[in-house]
Amino acid sequence: MAVEIIRVGIVGIGTYAPERILTNFDLQQTLDTSDEWIYSRSGIRERRIVAENEATSDQALVASQRALEDAGVRPGEVDLIITATNTPDMLFPATACLLQDRLGATRAGAFDLLAGCTGFIYGVIVGAQFISAGTADTVLVTGAETMSRVINWKDRNTCVLFGDGAGAVVLRRVPDDRGILSSMLGSDGSGGKFLNMPAGGSRQPASSETLAQELNYLHMNGREVFKFAVRAMEDGASEVLRRAGLTKADVDFLVPHQANIRIIEHAAKRLKLPMERVAVNVDRYGNTSTASVPLALDEALQSGKIKDGDNVILVGFGAGLTWAGLLIKWYDAKKQG
Repeated sequence: MAVEIIRVGIVGIGTYAPERILTNFDLQQTLDTSDEWIYSRSGIRERRIVAENEATSDQALVASQRALEDAGVRPGEVDLIITATNTPDMLFPATACLLQDRLGATRAGAFDLLAGCTGFIYGVIVGAQFISAGTADTVLVTGAETMSRVINWKDRNTCVLFGDGAGAVVLRRVPDDRGILSSMLGSDGSGGKFLNMPAGGSRQPASSETLAQELNYLHMNGREVFKFAVRAMEDGASEVLRRAGLTKADVDFLVPHQANIRIIEHAAKRLKLPMERVAVNVDRYGNTSTASVPLALDEALQSGKIKDGDNVILVGFGAGLTWAGLLIKWYDAKKQG
């Protein structure tokens, strides 16, 4: 007996970026740095920072409402909410549960997913499995971060890189000739020490000592993370193409994690893609972690760079260390009517 293959795709997307813009020129007022130093090393000119009363769930709420509206889906139709974040409102309950309540998604299950900056792509892959298995019809995946609350604003090597923001997508079944073609997940916990926040968990609970030692902030070995990222981006993209039986020549558009322009350019070069077919907004948002890919994807869609039937690769890397790739034959629900 033939097994039915259920194709899953993105049928709605929404994003949110805080109003406050923090430029490199602003940072050089308090740090031993400059616009030229930051931009030449990262490609970043500015980033968005939340207001004092904003948290991760606030950003996720706006992005989710916009995604549901874009998909023409009511909150009560959502079966599952997955929130990918490294900066939850609190350790528990899950930010996804707070979001579920505020959305009014009364029949939805909800959980958080932690996979570093790769979390959003992980979330889409996991959410799609629920639909493919027939246990859900509609899944909302969010990537939301308040990185400004966990970085050390005295450390010029890290604080200049990150920003805040949120993105959300609605997953549903799509026609058999569209949707997710292949995906891959990767992890290497031996590299966990290169990008982490040492204190605040059960190993080193927050205390006056951990605060004094600045262990409740993000810590990163930039050189090691850069080397890993270059390999991970190439491996993730190449693997999803192999699994789908496609080649680099079949790729129409690339949406990479927005961490560093040099990493993005390397990925584009390896895929033999001109930069006009690569999503880039790191200059205006910095590294928004799990919000990075949906923010870049939404911009590419709004500008018409991604069209119905295009083969689009989403690829990212992050703390864990983790990496993931996703190959989608894009489904434009509005065009299909």
